[in-house]
Amino acid sequence: MKHPLRGTTAVVGAGHGGLGEAPGRTPLEILAEAAGAALADAGLTLADVDGLFTASSSHAMPSLSVAEYLGIQPRFSDGSMIGGSSFVAHTLNATLALNAGLCDVALICYGSNQRTAGGRLVSMSEPQPHEAIYAPRYPISSYALAAARHMHQYGTTRRQLAEVAVAARGWAQKNPEAFERGPLTIDEVLASRMVSDPLSKLDCCLVTDGGAAVVMTRAERAKDLRKPPVYFLGAGMAHFHRQITQMPDLTVTAASASGPRAFEMAGLAPGDVDVLELYDAFTINTILFLEDLGFCPKGEGGRFVEDGAIAPGGRLPVNTNGGGLSCVHPGMYGLFTVVEAVRQLRGECGERQVEGAEVGLSHGNGGVLSSQVTALFGTAATV
Repeated sequence: MKHPLRGTTAVVGAGHGGLGEAPGRTPLEILAEAAGAALADAGLTLADVDGLFTASSSHAMPSLSVAEYLGIQPRFSDGSMIGGSSFVAHTLNATLALNAGLCDVALICYGSNQRTAGGRLVSMSEPQPHEAIYAPRYPISSYALAAARHMHQYGTTRRQLAEVAVAARGWAQKNPEAFERGPLTIDEVLASRMVSDPLSKLDCCLVTDGGAAVVMTRAERAKDLRKPPVYFLGAGMAHFHRQITQMPDLTVTAASASGPRAFEMAGLAPGDVDVLELYDAFTINTILFLEDLGFCPKGEGGRFVEDGAIAPGGRLPVNTNGGGLSCVHPGMYGLFTVVEAVRQLRGECGERQVEGAEVGLSHGNGGVLSSQVTALFGTAATV
């Protein structure tokens, strides 16, 4: 039976702002650029927005700060903060609010000046009480722990991790908005400076500035706007822990729960997905999420990505914008996965366009493999 939320809302606008480096600009200024671009993309204005969904590491009350800066007075707002997955979760929350009639035009937005303000890969949250005494490098030590366990348990190699970085760079080379577009080889990844064993510098995401935004409306209104609607088909949320020391199994993320929930709501299976946009804060993320979302068996992720399987020309298009590893990563990357999925399904991606893409998966990750949110989107042919 069709889920009552499936296909009831759609993304009607998507935009970026301040990508890469935006010196002298605040997070709110970058966010506003992205929001303006998304609204223009939809043929709407700030005066149309009555639902606001946002999260921030810069503001304790993000929805209040953003609404004030944009000069809007939304009748529904959501500032839920579960890390980088927050914005993928907001697509579900916006769908709920739109269906309940609590708003008519939902703006989901984010902006950060992490590169020009700080320029380092650092944790944006408070030290975790049971781990701080060991002086880990947050967040990378947590991801390195998961990578080391996966290598021990399943024989995953650093070369297989490097395949993920090289694939992301291959897509970035086809994306004029990507921050890093130079050539990259597996040997260069393996030779890069070790940051937290077994993860090297090139196993880590970028540190950039940047903003992203999407606009959602109910499906019936979406048909009358400027761009082809990209329909919300389903989403699922899950979290099993906050601190990495409390993760039940270092090789199994909560994507193993969020993914099945999203697929059930959408009435789809992994084999139906044409493009995957996964939160790749580190190379191990992509391998874990491919397994936990059902694209390969647990423990097979390393072998799955070998020989350019997820690179341009491979059997499965993953992170087609270049991902957090090569395109953009301004503190939290989740909303950029939604923007890229939308653009792919609208056929707007130029050289990197996946021909005939009808179903896109966006997956957000927050904390240290902590919160996981999966969303599925589709063209008109899917509803």
